[in-house]
Amino acid sequence: MRERAGKALLLVGLATMILGLWREEALLVLEKAIIICLQCIGIG
Repeated sequence: MRERAGKALLLVGLATMILGLWREEALLVLEKAIIICLQCIGIG
């Protein structure tokens, strides 16, 4: 039972990663991370 649940979660995780890459959300997340880092060190 646990093995089956683990495989199901893995498939859901992979599917959401592929969907995010397809929608080009990785670039959006990277841009937000850069802004947050710059604000933390006082530049942005």
